[in-house]
Amino acid sequence: MKTMLLFGLGGQEVLLIALVVLLLFGGAKIPELMKGLGKGVKSFKEGMKEIDDEVKKDD
Repeated sequence: MKTMLLFGLGGQEVLLIALVVLLLFGGAKIPELMKGLGKGVKSFKEGMKEIDDEVKKDD
């Protein structure tokens, strides 16, 4: 039985992608990339909250 993690990818595929990212960017750049990704997700969530607030305000 194969476990699907995300987007229909299994464990081997996720591991392969992680290894490719590690090879391309190196160990030192990964924390910086994850920090940028986290800021992007936070900004997206704040934007979605603002939209929800505007929709509720108009009702």
